[in-house]
Amino acid sequence: MATMKDIARIAGVSTSTVSHVINNSRFVSEAMREKIEKVINELNYTPSALGRSLKMKETNTLGMLVTASSNPFFAEVVRHVERYCEHHNYHLILVNTDGNPDSLKKHLIRLLRKQVDGLLLMCAEPQDFAPEVMANIQLPMVVIDWWQQPLNADIIHENSELGGYLATKALLDAGYREIAIITGELSKPLAENRLAGYKRAFAEQHLPIRSEWIVESHFHYQGGIEAAQALLALAQPPRAIFAMSDSIAIGVYHALWQAGKRIPQDMAVIGYDNIEIAQYLAPPLSSVHQPKARLAKAAVQQLIARIKTPEQAGQDILLTPELVVRESF
Repeated sequence: MATMKDIARIAGVSTSTVSHVINNSRFVSEAMREKIEKVINELNYTPSALGRSLKMKETNTLGMLVTASSNPFFAEVVRHVERYCEHHNYHLILVNTDGNPDSLKKHLIRLLRKQVDGLLLMCAEPQDFAPEVMANIQLPMVVIDWWQQPLNADIIHENSELGGYLATKALLDAGYREIAIITGELSKPLAENRLAGYKRAFAEQHLPIRSEWIVESHFHYQGGIEAAQALLALAQPPRAIFAMSDSIAIGVYHALWQAGKRIPQDMAVIGYDNIEIAQYLAPPLSSVHQPKARLAKAAVQQLIARIKTPEQAGQDILLTPELVVRESF
């Protein structure tokens, strides 16, 4: 594993200069900085090599890493995270990987150079991240909702199986029997859980499930459009759609509008997340409310607690979703 001495020797500079570049602790000319960073990249001097050893003191700064997503749910969670960080007198540095594995590595290095006290992680969609990039990070970490790799981190998430059950049961209780579900990527545990909730609601009422009405898609608008178009093209289309996110549901609204269908007269729709715009759609969208403020509050509080007492056992904190009924079914 490369060390700062190796970088200094190859770059032809002192170890202290390398340290100043890594920690951003003193001015170093742009030319010298580029030279040193080039060697850092060539030697694959990753965050796992930086680890906790670079931290000299607490900085009251938290890093938050979010992977790319057009889902407004994440923006709303971030807004609450910023508010709770400010409440606890912590500064937040927010970075977005834009779905790029190289960006993940670079952003982690930058956050560690800023000597953040801990990391908040949110994964929007499955990404092709190399496991070794985060394998040996020694900072306290909290995962909000989901992260695709097992980490030594606390996890704050909602009871997604219950959420899927609540949405489906509401449609069944309203008299619908021909109910389709548009899922996000089923490689995400929360998508699998919401699908399990859908199936449980059917099983409770001893009703059959049609396999063609379970459509795997993506957690974004276009995924909702394409999945809804596929359902409408069936010989026997459903009468209701449970969309696993409000972004998917917005795509469903668009596809139904294009097809000349009315909501809920021709097709009932329930979404998931209860993003702010859901109440302003026409008709207003019924949605399973993810407790975004509580997710953010619990994540910030848990990370600060982990920073103060790093030896405490990891926690898996499960929050309860609720169905918000509007006029879409």
